[in-house]
Amino acid sequence: MTLSKFRDEPWRTSHAAYQESALAMSPAPEYASSEVILSSLYRHVGLEGATERTVPQRGRDLDREVQRYRDRTQQPDAAALDADTFHVLLHSVLESPKLPNQSSKRFLQVTPLVPQAATFSGSARLSSNSWPAGALVRRMVWLGSPDAAAAVLIWQALFDALSVDEDDDIFARFLQAEIEAWSPQPAWSIVDPGEQSILDPADRDGLDYPARQFVRDLGSIISAKGSMTRRQWTSLLEAIVRLAAVAHVAWLCEVHAKSWECIRGALDGVGPADAAAARSAIYPKAFQFLSYGDRALPGIKDRASAFLQARLGINATLWALQAAGVEVTSLSSAAAVAEVCELVRVKASAVETTGLRDVLADVSERETRTLLCKKGIGSNIMEFARHVLGQRQAANPVLRGYDQGFSLRKRGTSNSSPWVVGLGPVSVLALVHCSLAGTTGPRSVRRLSQHLARYGAIVDYRDIATNDLGHQLRMLGLVLDSPDAESGMLLVPPFPNRQESTA
Repeated sequence: MTLSKFRDEPWRTSHAAYQESALAMSPAPEYASSEVILSSLYRHVGLEGATERTVPQRGRDLDREVQRYRDRTQQPDAAALDADTFHVLLHSVLESPKLPNQSSKRFLQVTPLVPQAATFSGSARLSSNSWPAGALVRRMVWLGSPDAAAAVLIWQALFDALSVDEDDDIFARFLQAEIEAWSPQPAWSIVDPGEQSILDPADRDGLDYPARQFVRDLGSIISAKGSMTRRQWTSLLEAIVRLAAVAHVAWLCEVHAKSWECIRGALDGVGPADAAAARSAIYPKAFQFLSYGDRALPGIKDRASAFLQARLGINATLWALQAAGVEVTSLSSAAAVAEVCELVRVKASAVETTGLRDVLADVSERETRTLLCKKGIGSNIMEFARHVLGQRQAANPVLRGYDQGFSLRKRGTSNSSPWVVGLGPVSVLALVHCSLAGTTGPRSVRRLSQHLARYGAIVDYRDIATNDLGHQLRMLGLVLDSPDAESGMLLVPPFPNRQESTA
């Protein structure tokens, strides 16, 4: 790959230093629902062999297998249900609502309540080229952990929590055993996560970012499993995963944009002179991408557009440096970005002779639609954010209340109504539990506001008493009105026994 080839196909191949960076957006997000992410997470944690590529075909094969048993009025030896009943279980009891544009399509889509259900359901596409959404969550675990050893421990804890054992409710145990009887392979067993990137310790020190908060909250959610049914617990996990995943992607967009600002400054002879200056410049001090009650998608679109421009600029600069005889091997830390800036300044004349600025101007003009998120990567990021955060729009109006773990809701009933930031009841439960984890004594709603801010979601705690979040808290019994508390509201732990045991 050379700068001239990059000019012709700017999105096709990234420079190795960029592609292998800990801060690269890998895997690149595309369309996914909250249940797709959870299903893919099952596959990455403990279903080796059940890849995104194999899931749609496994679903079709299982449907055909059940039909053959129905025709012969038989069932597998280990099954407790006959074929007709199992068909009803898959296509009615466990069926997950389809989107309006999927209403006429025939495919198997079930709620990912137990691991074995993820072997044949929950891929982003019905074809064999779905992106691995679970790999994004795995990457967040490693980036949010202090070191690789800590990441392995939380990964093992997640596998244990996702497993169905004697502590799970009887329906979950029955369901896992029954689906195993009809679809036994692959068996549930922890998958080696392989080598994953971690954030540079110097960069991580004192830095608050969504992946770091997600790892903390993941531990809190895991500890609460024994306080509720399997369905309730997976709903809480799903709510935290979906908010954290989109926040992580938005945070990476901002880091990319700020990194490109540093490198672009170096092209003009300025930019950070050392790692400390680069660290201060590229990591947002107060990250925010959602404002409670306001429209959400325009802000996400701006960040996605800035990310795409940064990706073009960073890769073009790396290819220009290579053309000038300088090989960059890493972009995984602030120190590495500072080194690139220094190389750009030192080799300024050689870089200029490569025609870097002309290449950037030409590519930016030619790729305007992509940079505006109207197609390609930017459009995929918008689809990802909208469908992961937004409340599921079911084709069947009877099931419109199926999704309660959303973070975006429609302001009206029209298809053109904007998506605004608003938490569903399950999201509120999950966030209140996580914000109170490890605490003793009462806490005001300000603590919830601070917790949301760590994911980039901003809500003024003084407004909670009068907005729909305050209404949700009261309806769920999660607050006590107290004249001595800030805003007159004290948070109540949703699972008090579990809260006391973790404090």
